[in-house]
Amino acid sequence: MQTIDALSKIAISVKSYRILNQLLNENPRLGNILKNSETETTLFEGIKTWVMEHMNLHPNALTYYTGETTGRNAFDQLIWSDYAAIRLLDYIDYSGRQIEDLNMRGVIVENNPLVLLWLAVKRGTGGAKPAFFIDMLHLFRQFSNKPKTLTSSKTIVEEWMGRHPSGIDPRIIKLREKNKERILKIIIEKMDRGEIHDTKYRFEPGLTKEQKFNEACNWWQDSRFHLKFAVRSPGMLNDLLGSSLDPDVLKILYDAERLGIPFFVNPYYLSLLDVETHEYDIGADLAIRSYVLYSRGLVDEFGRIAAWEKEDEVRHGEPNAAGWIVPHHNIHRRYPDVAILIPETMGRACGGLCASCQRMYGFQDGKLNFDLEELKPGEGWSARLDTLMEYFQNDSQLRDILITGGDALMSSDASIKKILDAIYEMALQKKEANRERNKGEKYAEILRIRLGTRLPVYLPQRITPELVRILSEFRKKALDIGIKQFVIQTHYETAMEVTPESRDAVKALISSGWIVTNQHVFTSASSRRGHTAKLRQVLNDIGVLTYYTFSVKGYLENRFNFATNARAVQEQMEEKFVGVIPETYYKEISLFAIDAKKVTENIDCLRKKANLPFLATDRNVLNLPGVGKSMTFRCIGLTSDGRRILEFDHDATRIHSPIIEKMGEMTLIESKSISAYLDQLEDMGENKEEYIDVFGYSIGETEPRMPIFEYPEYDFKITENFTNLDESVWK
Repeated sequence: MQTIDALSKIAISVKSYRILNQLLNENPRLGNILKNSETETTLFEGIKTWVMEHMNLHPNALTYYTGETTGRNAFDQLIWSDYAAIRLLDYIDYSGRQIEDLNMRGVIVENNPLVLLWLAVKRGTGGAKPAFFIDMLHLFRQFSNKPKTLTSSKTIVEEWMGRHPSGIDPRIIKLREKNKERILKIIIEKMDRGEIHDTKYRFEPGLTKEQKFNEACNWWQDSRFHLKFAVRSPGMLNDLLGSSLDPDVLKILYDAERLGIPFFVNPYYLSLLDVETHEYDIGADLAIRSYVLYSRGLVDEFGRIAAWEKEDEVRHGEPNAAGWIVPHHNIHRRYPDVAILIPETMGRACGGLCASCQRMYGFQDGKLNFDLEELKPGEGWSARLDTLMEYFQNDSQLRDILITGGDALMSSDASIKKILDAIYEMALQKKEANRERNKGEKYAEILRIRLGTRLPVYLPQRITPELVRILSEFRKKALDIGIKQFVIQTHYETAMEVTPESRDAVKALISSGWIVTNQHVFTSASSRRGHTAKLRQVLNDIGVLTYYTFSVKGYLENRFNFATNARAVQEQMEEKFVGVIPETYYKEISLFAIDAKKVTENIDCLRKKANLPFLATDRNVLNLPGVGKSMTFRCIGLTSDGRRILEFDHDATRIHSPIIEKMGEMTLIESKSISAYLDQLEDMGENKEEYIDVFGYSIGETEPRMPIFEYPEYDFKITENFTNLDESVWK
C-alpha cells in the first residue's frame, strides 16, 4: 500500500525542489498556508477559505461543484479558473481515499495531493516526483486566473490540420506504390527460394521476373492473398520493410514473439508504412506504426493483462457486470437497447492485430487467435445462431444489433448472408409477436443493424461486388419490415489510411445503401495537434461520418499509446469546435441515413452551407468498465508520480442498465502523467508549448449525441419492463 505515512519518509529530488520553489514564488499566499499549517485540518481549512473567496464571486462554479447544476450546459458556463477552483475543493473532499491502482498491479494508493505538497514544504519529504509538482504548478497558475497560453481559432486549427498528409495525396500514393513493389518482389524472392509457398498463389514454371511481378500484382487485388501472406513473425516484418526497423524495436518484437503475442499484418496494410524519411511526410505514419509495432509496456505486461470491460466476462446463467443475463459468450451487452453479436465464424478474427486492442487479454490464453481455418463455422453454429436470435427476439428492450468480433467482414459472404437472413427472420417474428401484445406492453422492435469492421482500412480488397449485393438486397427487404438504419461501423485511425483503395471500398459500401461511420481511437500518435481534425475532414470527403473518438483503454499494456483524458477534452474544446454543427442543421443531418447513397454529396453540401472544414458528429469519450461511454469526469486526485485520479460518472444522455444507480461513479488512475505524455509528444517532433494548456482540463462533460445517431421513434409505446436482467439489480 502506498500510504501518506510511507511517502512522508521519502525525500523529494533536487528537480522536484526547484519546481516547488517556483510554485511558492508565484503563489505567496499558498506558501503561507503551507508553512503555517501544523495539521492536515488547518491545511485544508486554509486552502478551502482561499478557494471559497473565488466561489463566492463565481456562482456557476459553486453550483457545478456542489452538483446543484449538472450537464453540458452547466459545464459550458464555467470559466478557466473555475476548473482549478473545483479541482482544489475535490482534492480536499477526496483526501484520504484509498484507490486500487491497476497500473501498479493492484497496489492501493492513498489519494492526498495537498498533503504531499505540504510535506514537501514542511519537511522536504513526501516522495512526489517532478511530474507531480509540474501539474501543481499549472493548477495554481490556472487558479490565479492566468489566461490560457493559446486561444485557438479556425485558422490555427486548419494550420495544424495542414501538417498531416492523407493517403490520397499524390506524393503519398507514389510512395505506397513503391512500397507495394518492394513487398511483392521480396515475396516473389522468398517463393523462388522455397521459403514460402501456397497451392493457390504460385507461379507456373518458366515465368520471367517481370511476368511473376505482373501476376503478383493481380494477386494484390484479392483479399485472400493478403490474408494468406500476412506477416506472422518479426523477421518477416523487417524483411518486407526493407530491413528498416530499429534494432531496439526488433528486440521488443522478438521478445513479444517468445511470449506468444501473435503478429498478423497483411501486405497491403504494411505498404502504408514508410521505410524512408521525406520532408513532406515526416512522422506521417506514426499512428499506423503504433498499431503495428508493439511497445515494451505491452510485452512486459502480457500474461498479466486484465479485461478492461468487465461486462465482457460472461459466465453461463450468471449476470454480467452490467446486470444482463446472456445465453453465451457470443453476446456482449451493456445497454438495454443494444447488444453485440460475435459470430462463430472467421469474424472472430481481424484483418490485422492492433497493438492497443482492448481484447489483448484474450490472446493470453489462446481464446483469440489468427488460425483462420480453425475459425470457420463448425457444425453447431447454425443451432447456436438460432438461440442467439431467440435472445434478441424475446428481449423487451433490444432494438439494435451490432455484429462485430473480431471483424464482421472477415466472415465469408455465405456466413454474412446467413447471419443477416437470421436477423431478418428474428426481426420479422418480433414484429409479428407485438401484434398480440397490448398497448404499453409491446416489445422494442429491431430498428438498427450495424456491422463492425476495420477491413475498409486494413483490407479494402474485401469489399467486393458480391458483398455489396448481399448488403443491398438485405437492406431492401429489411426496410419493408421496419428496420430503418443500416450502418457499417469502421475504424480509421489516421488520414494516412484513407487510400484510393480504401476510398473506393467506402464508395462501394455506400452504394449498397448503408451509411459508413467511424470510431477513432485517440492514441498518443493520433492525438497530435490537428491530426484528428484532419481525419474527420478526409473521412467526410469520402462520405464517412465520424461517430466516436475513444480514449485508449487499458493499463500499463497500453501506456505507450495512451493519451490522457485531459488531452481528449482539450482536443474537443480547442480543435473539434471548428466543426461543430449549428442546431439549425440538426434536422437536415438527421435525414442523411435515409438516402445513404447521397451521403457524400449531402455532407459536402452541409459543410459548405455551414462553412465548416468538417462535420464534428463524433463524441470524445472513454469506454468505461460497466458504466458505458462517457467523458463526464472530475480530477479528484494526483498520485505522487503525477498521474491523475479521475472519477467518472455515466453518460446521463442515454438509458443504462438499472445497475448504474448502484454502481455510482467509476474511479480510474491514469497510466501516465501529463508531463510524461508531453515528453512523448516532444519525442514525436511536437512543440510541447502548443499543448501546455492541457494541464488545465481537469473536468469533462459528455457531449450530446448527434440526431443522425439517435434511434427513430416507434409509433407505439414499448413496455417499461426489462427482460434478461438479474432481479437483484432492482433490489
